[in-house]
Amino acid sequence: MAKDFIGYQALTDAALRGVVREALRRIEKSGLIGAHHFYLTFKTHAEGVDIPDFLREQYPDEMTIIIQHQYWALKVKEDYFEVTLTFKKLPAPLHIPFAALTAFFDPGVQFGLQFRTEGEKPAAGPGPVAVPAGKAEEEARDEVEEPVAKVPEKTAPGEVVSLDSFRKK
Repeated sequence: MAKDFIGYQALTDAALRGVVREALRRIEKSGLIGAHHFYLTFKTHAEGVDIPDFLREQYPDEMTIIIQHQYWALKVKEDYFEVTLTFKKLPAPLHIPFAALTAFFDPGVQFGLQFRTEGEKPAAGPGPVAVPAGKAEEEARDEVEEPVAKVPEKTAPGEVVSLDSFRKK
């Protein structure tokens, strides 16, 4: 295979992270509409991530947050977003660069993206891919905005990720 001097994978990752940025900007202005809500998975140790120490200790590698019913102070900038969520009934401000994201999922419309983080070696095949949901999410969930689970660490590109990987067990 010929060497990619243009860097198509990086261009694709940046463009698809832009999709996440624009989706967050829309809810920043209008709030969540209809069945939309977001699962955002990110590397907790990535450069620029600022989360409370107790969350970093509990999730030393990767963490998934949910933006649905209880979120505050959502601010979306070009390279990062900030949001306050509650964990164990305590408000926690989060600062997450888009470059730290590894997955985005909106189960309300069964749309998702997976990303490579900087420094991660390319996998065989395409990097970010649309991830359709296997089953519709249960409507009755706790409204506490706590991380639910880690996304499987070794998900192959193009592999369908079930919502079960995001649920508490």
